[in-house]
Amino acid sequence: MRAIDESQILGVRAGSGTAHRFIGVWAVVVQGRVFARSWTLKSRGWYRTFLDDPRGAIQIRERTVRVRAVPVRSERLRDAVERAYANKYPTPGSRKYVRGFRTKRRRDTTTEFVRR
Repeated sequence: MRAIDESQILGVRAGSGTAHRFIGVWAVVVQGRVFARSWTLKSRGWYRTFLDDPRGAIQIRERTVRVRAVPVRSERLRDAVERAYANKYPTPGSRKYVRGFRTKRRRDTTTEFVRR
C-alpha cells in the first residue's frame, strides 16, 4: 500500500483477457484500501471493461498484482476518496482534475481494487 500511496500513477489492466494493456491512472489509498476514478468513461476504457469483467491487474513499480474491481456505493467512502485525491494531488496543474473527480458522473466511477 505504501508504494501505491507514494506513487503518482498506478498501472491498471482491465479484464481477464489480454485485450487491454496497462494504462496509468491516479489512485489513492484510503483506510488501507486502493481506489481510483475514471476520467473519460470511454466505452472500451478500463472502467467500463471492469463493469463487464471485474478481474484485472494493477502494476506498481515492477510488481504486478491480480485484482478484482469493486464499485463503491458508500457516499461516506466516496467522500474519503475525494479528500484523498485533494491531499495526494495538490499541485496547481492537478487541481483541474481533482475538481473534475468531484462531479457526479466521475464520483459514480469510484472503484476499489481488491487483491485476488
